[in-house]
Amino acid sequence: MFSLPSLPSWLPSFPSLRWGSGLLDSVLQGLIGASGVSVLNSLLKVYFFVNCANNSERRQEKQRLQAQWALLEMVHLAGLALILTILGARVAALVVLEFSLRAVSSLLSLGKGSERERLQLYLLSQYSLGCGLTCGLSFLQEGAPHRTLNLLLGLWLATLLSAGARRLCRHVCQLYDELHSGLRCCGLCLGLLAGAHGLPRLLARALAVAFAVGDLAAVALVNRDFPTTSDAVRFWMPLIICYTLLVIYMQEEQRQHPGLQSQVQTLLVRMGGLFVLLLTVGCWLDLLGVLLSLLGELWCLAGSRTLLDLCRIQDFPSRRPSGSAPRQTQPQPSAAAQPQDTAPS
Repeated sequence: MFSLPSLPSWLPSFPSLRWGSGLLDSVLQGLIGASGVSVLNSLLKVYFFVNCANNSERRQEKQRLQAQWALLEMVHLAGLALILTILGARVAALVVLEFSLRAVSSLLSLGKGSERERLQLYLLSQYSLGCGLTCGLSFLQEGAPHRTLNLLLGLWLATLLSAGARRLCRHVCQLYDELHSGLRCCGLCLGLLAGAHGLPRLLARALAVAFAVGDLAAVALVNRDFPTTSDAVRFWMPLIICYTLLVIYMQEEQRQHPGLQSQVQTLLVRMGGLFVLLLTVGCWLDLLGVLLSLLGELWCLAGSRTLLDLCRIQDFPSRRPSGSAPRQTQPQPSAAAQPQDTAPS
């Protein structure tokens, strides 16, 4: 006789979906990861809008940021949460490790300068950040007696942060110009006027912590599938060699051809390399996860297209705008004073 407990056996078994309490945990992890991406996107939008508002030549870009609909942002958040829910932990771990290698290589090549490339790296880290959050939660909450309750509390905190960041972005886009041009009565906007240049530094520290936890969890999750050390070495060696060569190729390609089209091409190359690698050491569910990751990366690129364009054309202010002006004006009086002293002689 047909019974309800036998129903899950008829349903498809995705890598991270287990019908029952495991499904609820996967949904909660996907929502937390998408909320973290939403916080990053909102804070970057605030930073770009403040820079555009302070520059009179960037009125068109400022209007593009103001014209974005809140409904589209909610659709983007829901779609990303669905992708992170279905994505397997193994593929998510590989995505996190690949981006960490690419980020370290990019930061070492950039050094201390090039604020534009750093912000572009933050924009491109959105999907990898979501994968890192889901990997970290999956590893930290594994075997916990109250895992679902812990994830519910984490989702509540992530929802508060995401809602606060979206409210800040909406407030700045609507009221920043009016308050600073005449009234100057909003403490929040005045604080952004004085300290908006510190937002990239804050985001860099938060992303460093998130990816450090995500990398440790990713290594542990990947090594869990290998019974012996030789199997793990046979997997990690081609992975490191493959992605080291890909990182070198992608950096040269992006320097020669900057823009959204170059980002899409490098994305196809990265996912193609991961697909070929998993053909040899993975399973068919991992290959489906790679295709799903490709969709997720394209989804995040489509949602941040305006910010990527602004990052490419924006002239970012220097961190010390008042230190170089007095040094340039000091030699002028001395040069003018020398002819006056030599004229009587």
